Amino acid sequence: MEERQREARASVGRCLVVHPMLRPATGEPDSAVRTPQGRLDEAVGLARAIQLEVVQAQIVRVRNGRPATLLGSGAVATLGETIAALEIVVVVVDAAVSPVQQRNLERAWKCKVIDRTGLILEIFGTRARTHEGRLQVELAALSYQRSRLVRSWTHLERQRGGYGFLGGPGESQLEMDRRLITDRITLIKRELETVRRTRALHRSARRRVPYPVVALVGYTNAGKSTLFNRLTAAEVTAADMLFATLDPTMRRLALPSGRSAILSDTVGFISDLPTQLVAAFRATLEEVTEADLIVHVRDIQHAETEAQRADVLAVLAELGVGAGTAVEDGLIEAINKIDLLTEEQRETLRNQMRRNRDAVPLSAATGEGCEALVALIDRRIEGERRAVRIDVPLADGAALAFLYRHGEVLHRADDEREAHVEVRMSDADLGRFRRRPAL
Repeated sequence: MEERQREARASVGRCLVVHPMLRPATGEPDSAVRTPQGRLDEAVGLARAIQLEVVQAQIVRVRNGRPATLLGSGAVATLGETIAALEIVVVVVDAAVSPVQQRNLERAWKCKVIDRTGLILEIFGTRARTHEGRLQVELAALSYQRSRLVRSWTHLERQRGGYGFLGGPGESQLEMDRRLITDRITLIKRELETVRRTRALHRSARRRVPYPVVALVGYTNAGKSTLFNRLTAAEVTAADMLFATLDPTMRRLALPSGRSAILSDTVGFISDLPTQLVAAFRATLEEVTEADLIVHVRDIQHAETEAQRADVLAVLAELGVGAGTAVEDGLIEAINKIDLLTEEQRETLRNQMRRNRDAVPLSAATGEGCEALVALIDRRIEGERRAVRIDVPLADGAALAFLYRHGEVLHRADDEREAHVEVRMSDADLGRFRRRPAL
């Protein structure tokens, strides 16, 4: 009976979450420094996102990370007693753990150890739904796995026999595993390159329509998908869970001026986002880099909302979204979840918003403030309309139709070859017109 109970508890995935309290990086702004408790709570949320039963979570002070185990010997021994007493089967270490450290901790604790990067990769692996999403997750996981093939396991030290009549020691298991992973990574990258070209063709087609693209970005669980559903009447999966959305979705957004835009829901960002994921999801996140306008959805009631904002901007910078893009022009901040604030907090927020014309307090859950956000998006897309003179070949009927549809034609004079048009239009529309493929 006791043996069956232990097996049942193990099948649930009893988990211990440990946050090593390391010294913050020098030069890091105070707003970007997270509290240890905040980091621990986030790690617990990540563990629960893959259905692990978090039995206990605790912060462990680490003065100087030890090369062998990261944690000090005393902490390793104390945690080992806790793990044995609670029958823990998985320990999540909320930090970057080297292969050697992982091996040593697993030997000391006699259970599975997973670090922050491995945990996020596990979540992405269970959430990806589309073929593209699965490819991107597999690429990230293989890149992570290849970096850890450093004799972490004893079976990798065995060697297989040679071929033909020469014999010899042959290829080690470590070398074979590395070669197989490298071959698979090369194949996936080729497939993702096809995906990237397909997305580029889709963007080119949208420019010919064309509609401006508005990308929703934000920290994971900030409410992007809920806001996306509210604004577009879509049915994208939205849950109070980290990384509920992985596969990007696009829908038409009707604007008050009668114009239309394309609203894009993207994967959520997180602090210390694994570099493998940033690289693997670059094809998807190109939708953000190509957007005409970026809306940053923020969870205003979160205790570390400022640190989350800094993390999102850091990931955007890593993606190359900076000078000459929508970030430089100024992104819109959707200050979400105001329905969870007290009346006093709401009044303080309203006073702050009076000094920030590019921020809108709202609740994606109740709809409060969403109309104001759409109106601001419309104004920003419209921009400052100015009169320009454009010469268009008479044979290019699509170009002329674009000018009449998206601008106010003030004057037109035709000669034998060209139409000389004076039109008033926004900078955004003018930019899209000039990016159109030539005849």
